[in-house]
Amino acid sequence: MIRIIIAEDQKMLRGAFASLLRFEDDIEVVAEVPDGEQAWEAIRHHQPDICLLDIEMPGINGLELAENIRHAGLPCKIMIVTTFARPGYLQKAMNAQVEGYLLKDEPIDFLIEAIRRVMKGERVVSTDLAAALFMKGENPLSEREIEMLRLTKEGMTTGEISKALFLTTGTVRNYLSSAIQKLEADSRQQAAAIAEDKGWL
Repeated sequence: MIRIIIAEDQKMLRGAFASLLRFEDDIEVVAEVPDGEQAWEAIRHHQPDICLLDIEMPGINGLELAENIRHAGLPCKIMIVTTFARPGYLQKAMNAQVEGYLLKDEPIDFLIEAIRRVMKGERVVSTDLAAALFMKGENPLSEREIEMLRLTKEGMTTGEISKALFLTTGTVRNYLSSAIQKLEADSRQQAAAIAEDKGWL
């Protein structure tokens, strides 16, 4: 029996997943939860075979939860479901060594087959998501530029970044200007958003 926990914040979708999976003789849904915190508690309590995690959840999101599971050394396999074909998300999921990464609009038969394949030790990624990863391109940013954009994403001003990194404000502006040009962005905030979406931050 494959024991599964479903973590999905959309109640209707969570219920649909659970109902459809319960029709399968070899699958048992041991818990269904609406957010990352409850998922983390349920995973530690039930010790499931597979965690089916939504990527966008309140509190702890699916990717952060995957990292928590890996850091804790828990043996359960991780399958991420998402509506977003973002290469940045997929890259982070691959870094967390998830076993499955599926789009929510896949047929239910694909999900069920993916669950069984993951239990056999395979990795399953939706075709459109794999294509997004392949198309993400090379990272043109330097380590310093990445650092600047990461701090920008955290809401720091140019002055705050210069103090944090012991650099002049002119140097910080030069790095940010270079990153903005490389990413063909209109602002440092937009450059940070582009870089994150591509998995470079």
